[in-house]
Amino acid sequence: MQAQDDVYAPFSMPQPSSSGPRSPLWMIVLALACEEPMHPYRMQTLIKQRGKDQVANVAQRNSVYQTIDALVSAGLIRVRGTAQEENRPERTIYEATERGREVLLDWLRSALSTPAREFPIFPAALSTMDPRLKPELRDLLEARAQTLQARLPALEKAWPGLPRIFLIEDEYMAAMMRAEIAWLRGIIEDLRAGRLKFPTEAELRRIAAEMGPPSQEALDRARQAAGEPRSPVSHKRSASPPRRRRRS
Repeated sequence: MQAQDDVYAPFSMPQPSSSGPRSPLWMIVLALACEEPMHPYRMQTLIKQRGKDQVANVAQRNSVYQTIDALVSAGLIRVRGTAQEENRPERTIYEATERGREVLLDWLRSALSTPAREFPIFPAALSTMDPRLKPELRDLLEARAQTLQARLPALEKAWPGLPRIFLIEDEYMAAMMRAEIAWLRGIIEDLRAGRLKFPTEAELRRIAAEMGPPSQEALDRARQAAGEPRSPVSHKRSASPPRRRRRS
């Protein structure tokens, strides 16, 4: 397991619904509270020690506290009491409620059996690639592949003495990472060989009937990517005088 900080933007958390937790951190914190009563600092420590910060964003210190507040409001965890160690401030201990234990099982059943609709930024970038990136596109994808390749050994690290089930999320993420690296290598090679390229103006016009007519800006970018001159079409709109409403 690997401990690494990710950026986490704190937000106002909505109430949970039967469909699932509002973030992976909800599931992690609720699972810890089901494991045994504990205070937030211990939760943060265990999240780091067990590598759960690879699947939930906890870089901001208050993210765990926000999640606890939301789970308390939802009736999934509750205050068990307080504890104080020598020379340390008093800490609130939280435990799971019976409803929380049942909800966690429901969340796990749903997450394990049903692929969720997730919206990562990389597919969004792929779907909106600009032809102006053509000269650097291979280098950009190569940089991504190298970054993923550098992260892979941490996920593939062996932990002697730990049952495989404790590392199964790393195994999954490593498999997904290897698949993406292989896909990126194929795309980079297709770009290098010319099997993958941006559409020309003629191709944009040909598919316009199915996908809607391209804008003048899209046509200009296609010409620019193909090394053709920009269209001399004027982009100014002619202003027409407002029509007066006729009186009846």
